[in-house]
Amino acid sequence: MATDIQTIAQLLEATIDPRQHKQAEDALKNEETKAGFSLLLLNIVASDNFIPNTRLSAALCFKNFIKFNWVEEDGAHKLPENEVATIKKELIGLMISVPASLQVQLGESISIIAESDFWTRWDTLVDDLVSRLTPDNAKVNLGILDVAHSIFKRWRPLFASDDLYTEINHVLEKFGPAFVQLLEGTDRQIEANKNNRDALKQWTEVMNSLVKVFFDLSCQDLPPIFEENLAYVTSLLHKYLTFNNPLLATDDDAESGPLEFVKAGICQAMTLYMQKYEDAFGSLCQPFITSAWELLTTIGPETKYDILVSKALQFLTAVASIPKHAQNFNNQDILGQVVEKVILPNVSLRESDIEQFEDEPIEYIRRDLEGSDADTRRRAATDFLRKLLENFEGLVTQVVGQYITRYLQDFTSKGDWKSKDTATYLFSAIAAKGAVTAHGIKTTNTLLNIVEFFQNNIAGDLLAETGVEPIIKVDAIKFLYTFRRQLTKEQWSAAFPPLVKNLASSNYVVYTYASIAVERVLFLTDDSGRHIFGKEDVAPFAKDLLEHLFQLIERDPAPEKLQENEFLMRCVMRVLIVIKDGVAPLTDILLQHLIRITDIIRANPSNPRFYYYHFEAMGALVRYSAPLQPEKLENDLYTPFAAILQNDVQEFQPYVFQLFAALLEARPEGPLSDYYKTLVAPVLMPQLWVQGNVPGLARLLSSIIPRGAAEIVSSNQVEPILGIFQNLLSKKSTEIYGFDILEAVITSLPVAAIEQYFPTILQLIFNRLTGNAPVRFKQRFVRFYMLVASLDQTGFGADFFIKNCDQVQDGAFIQLYPAVVLPTIQELVRPLDRKLAVIGLTKTLTDSEAFAVKYAKGWAKTCEALLKLLENPPLPVAADDFVTEADVDDVSFGVGFTPLNTCKKQQKDDWPDVTDVKPWVGSYLKAADQRKGGAIGTFVSERLTPEAKSVLMSYMR
Repeated sequence: MATDIQTIAQLLEATIDPRQHKQAEDALKNEETKAGFSLLLLNIVASDNFIPNTRLSAALCFKNFIKFNWVEEDGAHKLPENEVATIKKELIGLMISVPASLQVQLGESISIIAESDFWTRWDTLVDDLVSRLTPDNAKVNLGILDVAHSIFKRWRPLFASDDLYTEINHVLEKFGPAFVQLLEGTDRQIEANKNNRDALKQWTEVMNSLVKVFFDLSCQDLPPIFEENLAYVTSLLHKYLTFNNPLLATDDDAESGPLEFVKAGICQAMTLYMQKYEDAFGSLCQPFITSAWELLTTIGPETKYDILVSKALQFLTAVASIPKHAQNFNNQDILGQVVEKVILPNVSLRESDIEQFEDEPIEYIRRDLEGSDADTRRRAATDFLRKLLENFEGLVTQVVGQYITRYLQDFTSKGDWKSKDTATYLFSAIAAKGAVTAHGIKTTNTLLNIVEFFQNNIAGDLLAETGVEPIIKVDAIKFLYTFRRQLTKEQWSAAFPPLVKNLASSNYVVYTYASIAVERVLFLTDDSGRHIFGKEDVAPFAKDLLEHLFQLIERDPAPEKLQENEFLMRCVMRVLIVIKDGVAPLTDILLQHLIRITDIIRANPSNPRFYYYHFEAMGALVRYSAPLQPEKLENDLYTPFAAILQNDVQEFQPYVFQLFAALLEARPEGPLSDYYKTLVAPVLMPQLWVQGNVPGLARLLSSIIPRGAAEIVSSNQVEPILGIFQNLLSKKSTEIYGFDILEAVITSLPVAAIEQYFPTILQLIFNRLTGNAPVRFKQRFVRFYMLVASLDQTGFGADFFIKNCDQVQDGAFIQLYPAVVLPTIQELVRPLDRKLAVIGLTKTLTDSEAFAVKYAKGWAKTCEALLKLLENPPLPVAADDFVTEADVDDVSFGVGFTPLNTCKKQQKDDWPDVTDVKPWVGSYLKAADQRKGGAIGTFVSERLTPEAKSVLMSYMR
């Protein structure tokens, strides 16, 4: 049983104190292993006897405990069933009874549990939620709806399936009627409390949650209960789209109130209904179109309305996507009104935009970049305009073109730089079709001349060193960034130097946007896949460019400020990738800066994007410089990397393991240095092998084993290494990494050091094979068998495998080989795996006594498998020189393991001397036949079909 509640509470309080944090965390980790720990945490959360911070720490601890300890990889519960049942029984009631700060954590915990258990293993959850809804308690209803939303929102991105629809129908059957009833009741409560500020605000928040859940329940298919009541439900939602009450208004122009969120949510839900259910909703949509238009033409420029304006614009974009509704806009006068009253007010710069540009430059950049500004007015207005352009290209180009000309004339005559900003933005909006991809805009408006507009209106701003407003300078850089694909190499050769020159600007946004554009241009390729700017173009000025970028990054040495601007570090990474081995003369300078940055940010890793690009830059340096000066990089990088491990900087550890491995792989021969020898023991510690570390650690250990084989054997470390293999093999998510380590052991250590463990290794693999193993596991096993079969010269070989296989179970091999090995051989995809299979099969035919004597039929089947492989022989693998980094905007980025692509592991070729397999097979069979007095020829004659015999003999001639 877990320790008493007071002790747990004291440990939770200690985690808040920086002086005791680490020790308290370790003590809590120990308590986690004891039965009932989770229930003690819930008791602390529930008790008013503890201070709020302790209760909040308990709620956070409970959420994290559930996250990592609720289910095994196969879905089975880790906790005792009575503890699971108690948690499910008490959690909902507890969540709705505690303060809001605790509700958030417990609600997330419920969502985590529901992820694995709902609905089949928690079929009482919806009943429990419905039974707690009340007609008059807004706080309770809000808690219930927030839990429901956290569970149901999982459906939004999912593909349709029978299981998904079964789950949704289960919810609708129980929750649907209660939802409609609560919607009616909430409407009555809002009316009844229209003069009571606090109650009105609470019930409006309930309405906001109802709108979210309405979207969740509708996201896959139109629920029957909504279809039956669609006129009533939509009329009620329309009421709140046009609802106003001064008591709900906020005094702060930047703070959205509950009513803004309700209206924005209604627009989002109606966008869904317009896109998916127009056949049912089409006749009911006109009031929403009218009201959305009225909102957009009357609402103020305050930032608190941004979310509502963007959602209303997205609704009109959905309307314009449907031909019969889009025709309402097919008129020059109407389009003029749309541009005048809706587009221009929402794409023009506001004072709040200029303030953010000056006061929060990094936030301005992130919001302004394509894809990062989904809910801004500019982005939503642009999407609406582009949808109209898609339908009526000529008319929209003509109407908007008139405004562009007018605004450019205003700039020329009055010097109004804001007019030029609007003109440039409008031109980009109608010139570009679709989103900006990794290579820029793919298709453009053929009615516009982009290069001409750039030369006449933009180029001067890019070149000017003074007299240009910073925002106009950014517009010029962003124009190049957006239309980078439309410029030729010759045009870029003229535009690139002034673009780089803007890195010297004193304005944060200007030099950051310059770094963004430079990085994307260096990434740009032509139609053949060749980079527009290669090593020979960039190397001459790379040193000055990198020095300047590092100067900008290191301007403020505070950890959180230094790593604030990931765009600068991404540019550093890209330059290193482009100049390849041109980094060698710059190694000292690069190490100096990269190590200094590492030492600073490890104290407080706060920006995952920045340190990802930082370690990719280190990876590029290791990849291109370590083969030329391995000792220098090993010596210089060991100290900062060791400090990361010693100080348990968990965010950096997976990257460090990969870089340590890459350094070793750069010099695969020779003994381990003393630095690496000191790493072996820590790497073998089981507690280090947590999920996020496994891929990097497996790669590192697989790199250490070949270089440190003698020390591993003499230090009795073979067994601990195989223990790690066993642990990795026990989980689906890590089993492949187990094979990586096992193959390193087989290819590096002498047979005598492994032989005693081999039956156990096979037993572990066989256990997994008999348990519905996935295809990739079978393929790795077959690759492992082929590796063993091919290594007969070191004492392994097919007979070694067969002998140990039959020690596990008599006759096991004769069952395994035809059932698993032979069918899976042809499924191998990677050329080096297929090549290894060719060699393993050939050596099985020539050197296995068991196949020669006992398995005559197996010999023939093996030969047939070999001939089939040779029909499509593996080709030599070309060097992989293309580097793509991770997508840092992907929702899964930073969760678990992120591979470094600049120094990714190259697949090992166990037989590099065999380059063309067909002649190798023929010569090897011929030599074996001579060595064995014609035995191979006899087997061919006696065991093969005439067709197979003919093909094989053609190789042996």
